[in-house]
Amino acid sequence: MAPILQIKELSHVYSAGTPFQHTALDGVSFSVERGEFIGIIGHTGSGKSTLMQHLNGLLKPTAGSIALDGVDIWANKKVTRQARFRVGLVFQYPEYQLFEETVYKDIAFGPKNMGLDHKEVDRRVREAAQFVGLTEAQLEVSPFDLSGGQKRRVAIAGVIAMEPEVLILDEPTAGLDPVGREEILENIQAYRRAKNATIMMVSHSMSDVARLTQRLLVMNGSKLAMDGTPEQVFARADELVEMGLDIPEITSVFLRLKQMGLPVEPVYTIEQAVAVLKALKEGKRHA
Repeated sequence: MAPILQIKELSHVYSAGTPFQHTALDGVSFSVERGEFIGIIGHTGSGKSTLMQHLNGLLKPTAGSIALDGVDIWANKKVTRQARFRVGLVFQYPEYQLFEETVYKDIAFGPKNMGLDHKEVDRRVREAAQFVGLTEAQLEVSPFDLSGGQKRRVAIAGVIAMEPEVLILDEPTAGLDPVGREEILENIQAYRRAKNATIMMVSHSMSDVARLTQRLLVMNGSKLAMDGTPEQVFARADELVEMGLDIPEITSVFLRLKQMGLPVEPVYTIEQAVAVLKALKEGKRHA
């Protein structure tokens, strides 16, 4: 089966031909398979957000191409419009984009723009609200009367209601407390499981991407610097640190243990750490 997204030699230059010219993306190429959960990491200004905004046609490439199911999303206006529904984008702090009188109307905005009938819009609104943990009663209140975490859920539900095949989230847990963070991440996982959706998540939390994603894209200086599994990427911890990136805390701990002479290799999740330490303990017990 062909990749759902194919990005080839993608470049983007802001303010071309002016003193403010800036290359945000430079020859980026990769493909995305259906159902993948991909994390995107990189320091501020590395090109992450610019890349995400190209994938559903919000920005047009200076050079290169983005194909959705093998069709260039800029082939014509109709294809571009469809791409914006099929590839959903949740911006950082999306709650600031809420504007309707009720939560229901805010979630319904996207499906209505798709030209769906009332019955289908209603189904999608209620299903999306359920995915993100909003109650029936909350659908009838003003989104501005909700807490910050609940507003975030409304904004995410508004994109989920369009039932995108690819869901892109830019720092979806930014500014939330630990409980809110875990709830939002579980909401995203629930949508992926239910719809077999492809998820692409920009995050500064190395622990989150390490335990949740199947693959990591590392952006650095407008280029794609790494593309691999979390294990492959975090094995290059020294390079990540040189780029100004953090690594999972547990990886740092195991790097120090290795430097102290213990026979361990770096891990990147708590579960792996427990397994390694258990094996080490068992080994000593039988020695």
